[in-house]
Amino acid sequence: MKLNTIQIISLSVPLWLPICGRGAELGTRQQTIRPLALLTNTLEISPSAVSNYAIYGYSAWQLGPGENEGQKLDLMTNGYTRATNAARLLSFFSISDIHITDKESPAESLYAGWSAPFGAGGLYVSAYSPIVLSTTHVLDAAVRTINEAHRLTPFDFGISLGDDVNSSQYNELRWFIDVMDGQSITPSSGAHLGATNIDYQMPYQAAGLNRSIPWYQAIGNHDQFWMGTFYPEDKLKNAMVDTNILNIGTNFLPLNMDGTGQYVGVVDGTTPYGVVIKGGPTNLFATPPTVVADTNRHTLTMATSSNTISCTNFMSEFFNTASSPAGHGFTQDNIQSNWASYSFEPLTNMPLKVIVLDDTCKSHITNGGPISGFGWIDAARYNWLTNELQMGQNSNQLMILACHIPMNPQADLFVTNTASLFWVTSANKASFPGFYTETQLIATLHDYPNLILLMAGHRHMSVATPQPSPDPNHPEYGFWEVETPSLRDFPQQFRTWEILRNSDNSISILTTDVDPVVERGSPAGKSRRYSIGATRISGGKASFTDTSSHAYNAEMVKQLSPAMQTVIAGYGGPLGHRLTVDRDGTGATINFLGELQSADNILGPWSDVTNASPYAVPALSAAKFYRAAE
Repeated sequence: MKLNTIQIISLSVPLWLPICGRGAELGTRQQTIRPLALLTNTLEISPSAVSNYAIYGYSAWQLGPGENEGQKLDLMTNGYTRATNAARLLSFFSISDIHITDKESPAESLYAGWSAPFGAGGLYVSAYSPIVLSTTHVLDAAVRTINEAHRLTPFDFGISLGDDVNSSQYNELRWFIDVMDGQSITPSSGAHLGATNIDYQMPYQAAGLNRSIPWYQAIGNHDQFWMGTFYPEDKLKNAMVDTNILNIGTNFLPLNMDGTGQYVGVVDGTTPYGVVIKGGPTNLFATPPTVVADTNRHTLTMATSSNTISCTNFMSEFFNTASSPAGHGFTQDNIQSNWASYSFEPLTNMPLKVIVLDDTCKSHITNGGPISGFGWIDAARYNWLTNELQMGQNSNQLMILACHIPMNPQADLFVTNTASLFWVTSANKASFPGFYTETQLIATLHDYPNLILLMAGHRHMSVATPQPSPDPNHPEYGFWEVETPSLRDFPQQFRTWEILRNSDNSISILTTDVDPVVERGSPAGKSRRYSIGATRISGGKASFTDTSSHAYNAEMVKQLSPAMQTVIAGYGGPLGHRLTVDRDGTGATINFLGELQSADNILGPWSDVTNASPYAVPALSAAKFYRAAE
């Protein structure tokens, strides 16, 4: 057990206590959000019946036991003797699939999901869920929670793994960056209906990420394509900034962008539950429904040629920021070359680099449908990736690969069969010369033993996939692939990461899902309930008994080559976490990670108090000492 002793605190003298901020349960290892089970005879309701979510229990949750899979040795040789953690090399956080949504845009496909029946399936949730009302508020809650976690274990950096926005609109991206920067947020567009009296529409002040934490950005499919799948051609581009509601084909799967017959609808910002109006079959409308136009809704995505898109507008916006670094990983060279991949070294005194790979579609496909939502790697990006990996290998650097779309992960948290997420497969590869399959990419990554982790988003779920070495005699060629859940859909979490050096100079990747701290009744608090309700309703009766948290926490061990073990020996800072103490009337609230221990004397003996943070302590007449143990 590794211990971290904090500053001496005498609770008999409350004025000594620092005033640091609010207490929070940080992480899902001790406790986490768990949906309450529904009776099988519960009334079936539709996604649009938002006011009934709570009445019939669809959105009910409670704090339940946390998740901890312990130490995972899937990449190690049989008979491996577990080593102890020796030093911390790196600490960071990741967020993904935030899907900031302009719910009042005339070009969001809301009606298809709003009008869906009970049990329609998860794809309809991607079109509409009442969580669209408060996407900026959920991000702000996550940022505030990240800042709290930073007090206990300082982050060296953070990264968004893509899909910051829902439909490539400029105002959606500005909301994302402005929340991260701590700006004043007006979470509505057009006529700004309800901005004076509806909670999710009212302007507010975002907290902003702690300025000492640099954050970086990967690009996702929704950041470039309408609803993540369609290149915004003239019909879509014009609709985004027009007064008329977008008119598309009546079928949802697949969407028919060139067709007509159904208006997509908008949220009525004057209604507390965000009723979708002005949507449905066109024959129900005497004249086309309209909204107040807003030029800030324009698309960021343009075509550079007849078959290639440009993401330069997306990247350029990250230079209009109050936080660091300027560009958040993207450089002027990235913009000039229309290239959204880059690498960076988070610490100057650590042999480690992060490679950020754009593995999204870059083709301008007319009425492309789902093809644009799959992973794609062409020859240029493959060559760039292998060059970055080889440079890291030659420089004796540990490497982390970050991208939006996972590569050959297991199907979900509970099913270990692999899932294919790239468009090009062995079956159709002949039709796509110059593109690489997931199988080819995984085989390539196995050539670089210094690669310890591939992290991705996209699927809105917490999944950890071991990618073991193809040579059992050389386990160092294996790596871990871990997905960060979405802040849009349940479980609405982000991840924290610690890269640890072990006593045998293997590597441990300690990863923890975190529930953002929200206030009940706030827009973010309501969004949590809506996300649970929407999952229940779309999943049908099969979801009624699912009370799992869908979080995944583990310590994943990775073997290094003998040469790299020698390189990293001696690197790293001390283990353990800070404690923070907040004055609370005449008592105090202690925030911590791990196990809280107390003693009457600084020399001990020490006794376990609790592993549930925060811990409230009344004012005492005698001194008391506290420390956190891992």
